[in-house]
Amino acid sequence: MFKKIQSKNKLSIKGSSEYLLLGSIIALAIAFSPYLFYLYEIFPSNPVWETSFFTYESKYYQDVLTAAWTYLGKLVPFLLLLLWFFTCKHWWYHVILIPTSMYFYQIIVTFYSDFYGNEAYIMDTNGLIYLAPFFIIILSIVYLVRIKIFDRIYGIDLSELNETHVSVFSPISDKDMKDIKNFQDEEDEQYDDSNMILEDYYRKL
Repeated sequence: MFKKIQSKNKLSIKGSSEYLLLGSIIALAIAFSPYLFYLYEIFPSNPVWETSFFTYESKYYQDVLTAAWTYLGKLVPFLLLLLWFFTCKHWWYHVILIPTSMYFYQIIVTFYSDFYGNEAYIMDTNGLIYLAPFFIIILSIVYLVRIKIFDRIYGIDLSELNETHVSVFSPISDKDMKDIKNFQDEEDEQYDDSNMILEDYYRKL
């Protein structure tokens, strides 16, 4: 029995340490994200960047430094949104995929523009049209999740709402008026009792 308890404690300590390590890595990644963006300063301000492994030519920006600044300006928010998506515990976390997909699409358009020239400008201006089906799918998923959570919390069958007709401007019935008056009377009695207690307390002082 003691060995089982000891093994469970070791597993819990191991899980806690792994959780702490993962959280520390994520925190450091977020903290150093500005430095990741400013890495563009190490790139040369030339149309062509030659290395021993490859040669990169900036055809659209005509400047490797400007191209790197554009790439990193979209890549850093994309990575931060991915971290938020995988670590978010809220029920609406699927919505984070919408701005994430937008940055991913812009990264592809930027690379296409710099590789082929000005042709990708049309793709960038019509980006919302291309991403609209994805937005609709994500919003539909979030709406369905919200309905399920609402049903679990309040225990309401939303399909029955169509059969129930409630008018906001309908007149108050006599029973409701009586309940309101009784509630007000109870509140007044509690207020009077609290005042009497305060008066007795100050008299004793």
